[in-house]
Amino acid sequence: MIHLLNLLAAIALLVWGTHIVRTGMLRVLGEDLRQVLASSFGNRFKAVAAGLGVTSLVQSSTATCLIVASFVGSGLVATSSALAVMLGADMGTALMAVVFSFDLSWLSPLLIFAGVVMFISRQNTNTGRLGRVLIGLGLITLALQLIVGATRPLTAAPAVRALLLALPNEVLLDILVGAVLALLSYSSLAIVLLSATLAAQGMLPATVALGLVLGANVGSGVLAIIVTSQSKAEVRRLPLGNFLFKLGGALIFIPLIPRVHAELQQWVGEVHQQVVLFHLGFNAVLALLFIGFTGPVARLTERLLPTPAPGTHGDRPRHLDPVALATPSLAISCAAREALHQADVVETMLRGVLPVMRENDLALAERLRQMDDTVDELYSAIKFYLTQISREALSEREGRRWADIVSFTINMEQIGDSIERVLQDLEDKKIRKNRSFSDAGMAEICHLHERLLSNLRLGMSVFLDGHVRDAQKLLEEKARFRDLEHEYAANHIGRLQDNTAQSIETSSLHLDLISELKRINSHICSIAYPILESAGALAATRIRPSHLGALDESPR
Repeated sequence: MIHLLNLLAAIALLVWGTHIVRTGMLRVLGEDLRQVLASSFGNRFKAVAAGLGVTSLVQSSTATCLIVASFVGSGLVATSSALAVMLGADMGTALMAVVFSFDLSWLSPLLIFAGVVMFISRQNTNTGRLGRVLIGLGLITLALQLIVGATRPLTAAPAVRALLLALPNEVLLDILVGAVLALLSYSSLAIVLLSATLAAQGMLPATVALGLVLGANVGSGVLAIIVTSQSKAEVRRLPLGNFLFKLGGALIFIPLIPRVHAELQQWVGEVHQQVVLFHLGFNAVLALLFIGFTGPVARLTERLLPTPAPGTHGDRPRHLDPVALATPSLAISCAAREALHQADVVETMLRGVLPVMRENDLALAERLRQMDDTVDELYSAIKFYLTQISREALSEREGRRWADIVSFTINMEQIGDSIERVLQDLEDKKIRKNRSFSDAGMAEICHLHERLLSNLRLGMSVFLDGHVRDAQKLLEEKARFRDLEHEYAANHIGRLQDNTAQSIETSSLHLDLISELKRINSHICSIAYPILESAGALAATRIRPSHLGALDESPR
């Protein structure tokens, strides 16, 4: 029993090691890997090479699939080019299996020791994250040793030998088991290495191990489909196309396993080498066979997963791609785009205020007030999405961007609430009572509304680009808007003194309205504060020096 527990623990350590390497490499090189992939889409052979190289570093074709799928979902690359990348990605995983098939036991303690020292000493830096990768590599090599040690006493047991002899040599069953194991472990690489090691120790017949390898490949394709199941159709096409390639390849290889095994026995003596070379050969043949079919398969996925008609999903989140969470830098970009989408909804609400005011349009007012629900939903979705991003995986600059997005969405949500209050007041105090503003008062409100729209667009630009000069201009607009509010309030009081009937009727509404518009403008201008603070251009205080002296010097 103890030997079986040791084997299970070693397998768990192998899976954990591959997970650590995958996440560590994405944290260290996430943005660089995205750039490498983005620059390779012009040529399908270059795309295959890029997929091979990136996946060799990440050690997970699923992770590469998620990164590339985000490009497809953003419309930056065609599905056919992305499929070429995935053919190379599968070869990258197989190549790393070959590397780990060599005796690297001497390297394990060095990798773990160096990794732990780097991780502890420089934990929140790229050096520390690279140390995490070294720890993962060390754990993989250590786990393979432990698996070998745990299987030796098991294979010597008569009961285990009788059980192995009783196993049915059914390829389809082997493929199914391999696929399930890949799904459970989230790593086809771990299953391939496990199959090779168990076959080398006599725990599995070689043909069964080859079937498990085919199943692991199919399982990794299914895994990518499951992970992207909640994404939009454009994102899901890539995992589906890649799965079709793997499934087609597995069907081709099923009848060839006995012959391929016989050929491998002639050329390769070690059983574990036979298994990993079969894995590499399978994916290499897959790339050669299907490199010319990326276009037709892409068109097939487009028919199977058509793009929904515009407006089908209303104003629900458009850019919060769950697959991007595997790459924190990419997830930050998705959240920023969604925040701008939220701002677009707010701008639509703000633009509609003036027609409601001029035309007393109750139906439009109701539609605009309902849009505040959309603003609130987007705020909640963005906030939840950001909480799913690993803060420790973010660089200092990305951490500031994370905070900027949170601040921006909060301000947009509060602006939406303010616009809803304005619309409700217009309904209750103007439209339903059939009142109207004076010509002068209406002109002042229109002027404030125009400046408000201009400031909102400037605020969105500041959030997007982070230009310090634009941020300073936004704060200048805040001061100017405050002065206008005071001026127009005084003008309104003057009209009351002149007994202007329209001003008297709408006095409360008028003053509340320009005050609410100033509040909205303050939220817009708050976008500038994080930008100016990061640049060191934010004044310590806006209080003017007083000739009265310090407050604590006043007589008691």
